[in-house]
Amino acid sequence: MRVRSIRTRLGTAVVSAALLLSVAACGDSGGDGGPVELRFSWWGNNDRAQATQKVIDAFQAKNPDIKVTGSSSDFNAYFDKLATEVAAGDAPDVITLGGAYPREYGDRGALLDLARVKNELKTDKIDAAALGNGRFEEKQYGVPTGVNTFALVVNPALFAKAGVPLPDDSSWSWDDFARIAREISAKSPKGTYGVADPSTADMFDLYSRQRGEGLYTPDGKVAISRNTITEWWTMTTGLRDAGATPPASVTTELEGQPAPEQTLMGRGLAGMQFDWSNQLGALRKASGQPLELLRAPGESGRAGMWLQASQIYTVNARTEHPKEAAKFVDFLVNSPEAGKIILTDRGIPANSEVLTAVLPALNADQSAQAKFIEKVTPQVGPPLVIGPTGSTDTRLILQRLNAEVLFDRKSPADAADEFVKQVEAAIGK
Repeated sequence: MRVRSIRTRLGTAVVSAALLLSVAACGDSGGDGGPVELRFSWWGNNDRAQATQKVIDAFQAKNPDIKVTGSSSDFNAYFDKLATEVAAGDAPDVITLGGAYPREYGDRGALLDLARVKNELKTDKIDAAALGNGRFEEKQYGVPTGVNTFALVVNPALFAKAGVPLPDDSSWSWDDFARIAREISAKSPKGTYGVADPSTADMFDLYSRQRGEGLYTPDGKVAISRNTITEWWTMTTGLRDAGATPPASVTTELEGQPAPEQTLMGRGLAGMQFDWSNQLGALRKASGQPLELLRAPGESGRAGMWLQASQIYTVNARTEHPKEAAKFVDFLVNSPEAGKIILTDRGIPANSEVLTAVLPALNADQSAQAKFIEKVTPQVGPPLVIGPTGSTDTRLILQRLNAEVLFDRKSPADAADEFVKQVEAAIGK
C-alpha cells in the first residue's frame, strides 16, 4: 500500500474544515420530497466496479427517490483524490476506507457518528469484533464491508514441480518457511521464487503479534521492538541472498499494491505470497492455478493472525443527506440481495444472515475463502490494534526502509532503529 503522508496531503485545509463541521450542513434531504443525489466512492478493479454498479442499481430500484453515483479508482490514486476532496469540503457522501484511515479521518471530524443515523443503519447482525474496526473514542464511525484475514497464498502446482511438499500449517515455523522458500527457488526455473518479498506493514503486525507486541499499543504508541524488526529483516535478507525471494530491483518494481495479475503469484512466478484472503479468487484467475490459503508460519505458538474488516463504509460528516446515505450503507451490508452480488469481493459478509444467504451462491474460489475463515476463526489472536492518527505513514516508511535494506544501503539493525524513530515521528509520540 503506497500512501503519501496523509498529514501533508490534508494539511491545514482539513483542520480548518474539521472546525467547521459542527456548523456545516449535515441535515436531511430537505423535506421537499425531491430526489436526493448521493456520491459513493471505493477503490478496486473493473470486476469490483461492475458488481458495485449492480448493487447501486438494485438499491435505486427499491429507492427511486435516491440517486447514487459511484466512482472508483486504483488503490493509490484513490486516497490521494479523497484527501484532496476532504480538504476542499467536497468528499463523497459514502466513503470506503480501510486500514488506519477510518481513525485518521474520524479523528479529524470528517466522518459522521453513526449513532445519529441508528434508525437507518442497523448493526445488530454484524460481528462485534468486526464492528470494532470502525469504532474509535466510543463512537461508531464505520461498518465493515466484510471480514477477511492476512494469510499465506500458495501455488501447489509449483510446489509439486519443485518436488517440495506443502507444509503442515498447523505447526510449521519460520525456519521451516525459510527452508521451503529456498528449496522451491533452487528446484525451479530461473526467475521463479520460493516467496515474494514479504515485508509489509501487515506482515510486521502479524510477526510482532506472535512475539506479544504488534505495531501499536492501545494508547497509540509504537509497540514493535527494534529486536523484532532486526530479526525480521535479517531473515528476509537471507532469503534474498539465497535467491528465495527476488532481487531488490524486482521487489521495488512491485512495491505498493499491484493488481493481482502483476504480482509474482499472479504470474506463476512464486510458490508463496502473503496476502489477504479475499484476494484468492483474483490471484487464482490471474495465475490460472488452484491456489490455496494457509496459516502463516509460527502460529502454533502465540497467534499473530487476526480477523479484520476488509474495508469500512463510512458517511461523510458534511453530507447534506445523512439519513439517505445511511440507508444506502444499510443496504450494502445488511441486504441479502446486495450480498449475493458482492459475494466475497469485499470479504466474507460480516452480517450473519447475509452470509447464510450467499453461501449457496459462492463459487469454488469464494467457498474456499469462506471455509478458510471458518477454519482459522477459533485460532486467531485478539483484535488488531488500529494505528493512531499519522500511522498511515507507516507503510511508506516501511517501503522506503525495506528498499534500503534490500539494496544493502542499511543494515537490518540500522533500518530497525530508523523505522521506530520515523513511525514515532509520524504519530507524534
